Amino acid sequence: MGNLCGKESGDPFAQPGRTLASAPAPNNNTQTAPVPKKLISAPRKLGSGAPQSSASQEDARRKAAEAAEARAKAASKPKGTLGSKLEQQKKQTWTDTLEASSKDTRRARDADAAAETRAYN
Repeated sequence: MGNLCGKESGDPFAQPGRTLASAPAPNNNTQTAPVPKKLISAPRKLGSGAPQSSASQEDARRKAAEAAEARAKAASKPKGTLGSKLEQQKKQTWTDTLEASSKDTRRARDADAAAETRAYN
């Protein structure tokens, strides 16, 4: 794509190429800002801001486990009629699902046959 009013640039492959050894030397005169001393300190692991006692760690683990159990119990309870229907579908086996599908297909076939009979074709 190009500019409508600009002039056409030449083909970049029209000029002879160069070898890797003829690349210009890197410029070492680049100026960079010094790294603040605050950031030069020793790295530390995530979550190790303040030293914690083993009792407070156990308490945090216990609370996390209780919260996870509460979420699991809340998720297992069906919510309303749609939730109970979903729960029933989840409990169905593969055979039950196939039987239900077969019954629906048979009912549709019977309804089509009854409609055809009524039309007297």
